[in-house]
Amino acid sequence: QVQLVESGGGLVQAGDSLRLSCAASGRTFSTSNMAWFRQAPGKEREFVAAITWSRERTYYGDSVQGRFTITRDNAKNTVYLQMNSLKPEDTAVYYCAQDLAPLTFYTSSTAYTRQSIYDYWGQGTQVTVSS
Repeated sequence: QVQLVESGGGLVQAGDSLRLSCAASGRTFSTSNMAWFRQAPGKEREFVAAITWSRERTYYGDSVQGRFTITRDNAKNTVYLQMNSLKPEDTAVYYCAQDLAPLTFYTSSTAYTRQSIYDYWGQGTQVTVSS
C-alpha cells in the first residue's frame, strides 16, 4: 500500500516562494512517475507539474510554467514542488499523485496531465497567497 504525505503549505504574500514536499511510502517510488495537482475552491482539480521516474522529463501547466519547478529525490522517496513568484490565483489545495505503472514513458506529454493515470493521491496541503 502506498501512502503519500504532503507538507510545506502555508499562508504567504504575493511574490513569495514556498517549497512543497511529498513523502511516499513503499518500494515503488523510484520507478513511478509523480505529479502535483491543485484544486481551488469551486474549481476542478488541475494539473500543475509532473516528473518522470528517471527525472529526465518534467512537464508543467501553462499557468505555472517558468515559476514552479518539480524535482525528486529517489533516495528519500520524496518529490518536491518549488513555487516562486506566487500569485493569489495559486491559492489552492495541492495534491501529490503517483503513477504505479513502472518505468513508463508516455509518448504524449498530455498523458502526464491526466488524473486518470495516477493511482495514489495524498491528502493535500493548503497554499494561500494573499495580495
